[in-house]
Amino acid sequence: MKIAVLNSGSSSLKYKLFEMPEGRLLESKIVEHIGEENSDIQTHQEALAHLAIEYNTLDAMGHRVVHGGEKFSSATLIDAEVLAQLEHLTPLAPLHNPANIQGIRVAQENAPHLAQIAVFDTAFHATMPKEAFLYALPLEMYEQHHIRRYGFHGSSHAFVTQEAAKLLNKDVDKINLITLHLGNGASACAVKNGKSIDTSMGFTPLEGLVMGSRCGDIDPAIVLYMQRELHLSVDEVDTLLNKESGLLGLCQKNDVRNILEDRDEESMLALKIMIRRLQKYIGAYMALLGRVDAVVFTGGIGENSSYIRDAVMQSEMFVALNAIVIQTNEELYIANEVVGFLKEKDLQAEPVN
Repeated sequence: MKIAVLNSGSSSLKYKLFEMPEGRLLESKIVEHIGEENSDIQTHQEALAHLAIEYNTLDAMGHRVVHGGEKFSSATLIDAEVLAQLEHLTPLAPLHNPANIQGIRVAQENAPHLAQIAVFDTAFHATMPKEAFLYALPLEMYEQHHIRRYGFHGSSHAFVTQEAAKLLNKDVDKINLITLHLGNGASACAVKNGKSIDTSMGFTPLEGLVMGSRCGDIDPAIVLYMQRELHLSVDEVDTLLNKESGLLGLCQKNDVRNILEDRDEESMLALKIMIRRLQKYIGAYMALLGRVDAVVFTGGIGENSSYIRDAVMQSEMFVALNAIVIQTNEELYIANEVVGFLKEKDLQAEPVN
């Protein structure tokens, strides 16, 4: 069974093809700089054509969708109604969902009879209890407007949870972990008995850790102050918090590799702020979990920066913790979810062990 996975970003298109249920990677391609000045590829339609996907050889295509809201908590066959609901969720993930939807629409145009299945970043966190996902706002903000913590990077947190269970020789439904997905976007997750019970990202991917260009946790009154005293518009504040803050705002660099190369005073202070935030979340999740079988580092920074890992774990409180590195594979997780969905439709296939 051949399952393709498409991860459509605003200016990039990532594609992987798997032989399932073995999980063997057959093909991996990426198109970057879509629509950018001087790029040869200006649209997602052109990008998909450039990938030269042989649609007639595929059994299904899985799509990464960042925000599924409360409606979508498992893999879902994409039809016109589902697409309309995803469009409705766009204000909750304005940087991500539109690009995800664009990739889906173009794929549907190219292969109208192929099963297209959405797998949601928010789905793994659907197991959070109300005391974890509700904000201390008037309850009607949740009941009428669905303002709550959703969490993201779910495919990555779920994948490394499964891999950690295998590595530690434990049943996945009995493992307690703190998983840290650290890249340009970053999030922490408290995993109890294999399920997400809390996570650092919230209503949007802006909350939580210090990221490449996102501020993470701040006093919400700062937003009001910037609007009232600095006369910034809603859009200007949104841009500042999402694209001009984090490491980039602190030291004019958002790549940890460049920061560690320069090691100037501003750069190292930015890293200290990032590391301190990580330590605060680990400590908080230790309190929630009680027993922690491991702290899992994943994502580009988590997997490749021993400096960050060592600095985070140097706290005396963390001495007894088992810190491990697991390379994430969100695309394989999505392919497995697609296979699981197809199996429910009576196709004979088993997810990769």
